[in-house]
Amino acid sequence: MNVAKLAQRNLILFDLDGTLVDSASDLYRAMNMSLNVLELPLVSEQQVRVWIGKGTSLFCQSVLKHLTGQVDPKQHQLLLNTFLEIYNADPCVDTQPFAGVLPFLDWAKAQAKTLICVTNKPELPARKILDILNMSHYFADVVGGDRFEVRKPDPKPLLHCVEAFDSSLSQTLMVGDSSNDVEAARRAGIDCIVVSYGYNHGEDIQLCQPQQVVDDLCELLN
Repeated sequence: MNVAKLAQRNLILFDLDGTLVDSASDLYRAMNMSLNVLELPLVSEQQVRVWIGKGTSLFCQSVLKHLTGQVDPKQHQLLLNTFLEIYNADPCVDTQPFAGVLPFLDWAKAQAKTLICVTNKPELPARKILDILNMSHYFADVVGGDRFEVRKPDPKPLLHCVEAFDSSLSQTLMVGDSSNDVEAARRAGIDCIVVSYGYNHGEDIQLCQPQQVVDDLCELLN
């Protein structure tokens, strides 16, 4: 099954965390630093890998539910603000691109494809990570979760890219790792491929019935 149809695409949209980069260890580090500030018990990296993938607010909710059995709105806001401040200041200590990502981006760039990173992560840390990893030059834009009043799974960020870069739905491909990506692409009418190694809030990615799942982006080049 070849959903990619790369020859007919001129615009490729990529999710960031869990798709392009493995950022779990930095999210884990920042979360435990935040919990320390709030004098709450710490969590493990294994737990964090299950809780991430659907945005920071939900991540903080999952942590509080685990630690206190409930989500107090005031405590949630406090943890969210503390986490964002700590994480945004230093989002890329151990974060690395996944295997296969750089060769795929090199190929796409050489083919003159327009590449855009569309993430629910705020734009500032997203750009910071791509800068530090020397990956910014691949992308024509980085659309963060705070660019619009809605984020994935809403199709708006994807449709904005199609329009802003003068593409069409059939010439655009989404590459992601979570049900948010699949849902956003479905609602936008854009073909979507997901990677098997990403973060999907601990759920099996197959449950959201993606069009195609790959273990490595380089599989799309064969």
